[in-house]
Amino acid sequence: MRRAAAARAAGARTAPTRRTAPVRHAALGLLAAALLAGCGTGTPGAAPEASATPATTAPSGGTATTAPSGGTAAPDPSRSPAGRTPEGTLLVADFGADTVTFVDPGPDGSGRGGAPIASVKAGTAPYGLVVGEDGRAWVATAEGVAVVDTRQRTRLALIPYATESGPVTTGEYRGGGMGIAMAPDGGHVYVGVNVPGRDGAVEVIDTATREVTGTARVGMRPFDVDVSPDGREVYATDHDSFDVTAVDADTLATRRMEVAPYGTEGGLGSWLKPHYAVVRPSDGALLLPFEGERLAVLDPRTGRVAIERMTANTHQHGAALAPDGTLLVVGTGPIGPDDEEPSLTVRAPDGTERIVPLDGPHEDVAVSKDGRTAYVTGGFTRDGHWNGITVVDLDDEKSEPVRLAAGNRPLGISVL
Repeated sequence: MRRAAAARAAGARTAPTRRTAPVRHAALGLLAAALLAGCGTGTPGAAPEASATPATTAPSGGTATTAPSGGTAAPDPSRSPAGRTPEGTLLVADFGADTVTFVDPGPDGSGRGGAPIASVKAGTAPYGLVVGEDGRAWVATAEGVAVVDTRQRTRLALIPYATESGPVTTGEYRGGGMGIAMAPDGGHVYVGVNVPGRDGAVEVIDTATREVTGTARVGMRPFDVDVSPDGREVYATDHDSFDVTAVDADTLATRRMEVAPYGTEGGLGSWLKPHYAVVRPSDGALLLPFEGERLAVLDPRTGRVAIERMTANTHQHGAALAPDGTLLVVGTGPIGPDDEEPSLTVRAPDGTERIVPLDGPHEDVAVSKDGRTAYVTGGFTRDGHWNGITVVDLDDEKSEPVRLAAGNRPLGISVL
């Protein structure tokens, strides 16, 4: 359907062409080259960096508004007694700062009247995060994995990577941790480490000793990391190599599986790549959304990919599964003149979809434990981010999304 000419124009470095889909956007090429320096190319420094405003503890005063207009709202510690973090609090990774921010989502998690509670130092340019049953958050930063006690709101450790990923920097193409996931039993954390311009790695961290105990080579720029329901395999979604790497959790042996429903034309300059995935509990399949048009369903046992139709027609990044199997997918916004604006796709298990319009770019999504509310971060890996979360009521289709102030360029998110 879409984008062969644009993929060619977006990247001078090309991979072998495996694409057979017809062109849908004839005029996209030049526009893409100008607009999509973002997630498309792997060139360090190709996109503007956010200004960082690090904070190690929550500053006093200041109540955030529910409709942030660009600035970073000061956390309001009076919303939560010192040393206690209420259940249902949101935790976001502040890619534009060196912190994670705790956010009160308001009454019933609606976003209305909510505001940041506190910010805690994590490490340079935090990206993804995962939270265990014990309340410890593991945060992938440029310089190591931060361990944060979410109940006491303190950093416990910063675990350096075993993989050499170059100087510690900020910005979209920085080296260091990206996707991160936890084993079902909580015994290990798996972090994807980006090595700019080369294949990356998945590093294994023992959660008891807080040490890296193993490393597996994976594809380029591991945007996302997931774990099979039985904990036997770890999956790195390799953005710049158009594939998913399956890692045996015991032996660290790897298998690479191409996931390129539009082909690999355009190489590093293409935006038609995998970004985030979710693992479907019922059969262990990986679900990877592409461009609001195609859902790639990867069977990790065989490496085969089936394609299902999607309807948002917008560039897509973050994904999450609700408890009932509903798939939530973040539409970041248009990359061509025929694309739709930012949105949240709410896809029922039977494949029917509801598209919720969003105001401005967004990146990742988490869902409340009762499955009734989605929280979509406004950080965005490309330029154009905003410092907040959009709250979407999944039960009431007529309700308007609520904008909630949250951190500095928030990317990864979890519900505590």
